[in-house]
Amino acid sequence: MAFSVIKQRNLWWAISSAIILAGIIAMGISWSRPDIGAPLRPALDFVGGTRLQLELDCSVPNNCDGPIDIAQVREVLATQGLANSSIQLLDKDSGKKDKQIVSIRTKTLNVDERSNLQSALSQKIGAFDPKGIQIDTVGPTVGRQIFISGLTALLLAFAGITVYLTFRFKFDYAFFAFVALFHDVLITVGIFSILGLVLGVEVDSLFLVSLLTIVGFSVNDTVVIYDRVREVIARNPDLHINQVVDDAVDQTLTRSINTTLTTLLPLTCIFLFGGDTLKYFALALLVGFIAGAYSSIFIASTMLAWWRDRKSDPVTLATEKE
Repeated sequence: MAFSVIKQRNLWWAISSAIILAGIIAMGISWSRPDIGAPLRPALDFVGGTRLQLELDCSVPNNCDGPIDIAQVREVLATQGLANSSIQLLDKDSGKKDKQIVSIRTKTLNVDERSNLQSALSQKIGAFDPKGIQIDTVGPTVGRQIFISGLTALLLAFAGITVYLTFRFKFDYAFFAFVALFHDVLITVGIFSILGLVLGVEVDSLFLVSLLTIVGFSVNDTVVIYDRVREVIARNPDLHINQVVDDAVDQTLTRSINTTLTTLLPLTCIFLFGGDTLKYFALALLVGFIAGAYSSIFIASTMLAWWRDRKSDPVTLATEKE
């Protein structure tokens, strides 16, 4: 028996709505927290400031006997006038023993301020390994420019795709493809907002790149299904739109699944073995590509069928451009 995507469309919409709602709630919580102040936990790329990553020197006797105490780190920061700084512990397996690393993101500090802070922390929680110290500084103006440029690129991508699909198909096709793209972006952003609250995951400029990539991947699957919808209607112009969409999805389902799986495999390898720089970039692509495949099959197609059926005009697609 052929798979019917239309019969369970309320279920598909409910699943998407639940995930998106959870993400929106997480974004609201993040925005209300003074240590985040944004829908997502922003990395240094966007907000500017100084990030210090300090690793305890475990070659010093008794220096790594216990975990780093965040309360002690916050106490030191408060004495330095940096009470609103963001603190995150990073524990990484180094083979023989665990590395104990504290990452601190704070306002822009000059050389003397960084030295004083590092010295005070060393006295309080232990000696640091000079080779494990990383310091990054980004000006707030540069951070805003990166954010604005990335957001502009994303909006232009949405607009360009909508215009193209309007000319390639019809406006209702383009509109529901836009809804599917927005669905994918919302799910990815929402999940990263949740990760930011639970695990302290930050988003940087690579996250914006991942969103642009997700948009391109998602619309590709949607166009394939829409093309098949037109082909089915051309062969059977009297067929009800619900059956048209079911047939189109059934004919492209294997192709969509295979394409998605072959894309997810290398991304999974990058996530597991690609290092810290690419880890969350790969995770964003994993989430977005899964959401994109889902929205193309279960959201864009079913919403088009719902709209055409609501208009009681199931055969007008037969007159569309080839």
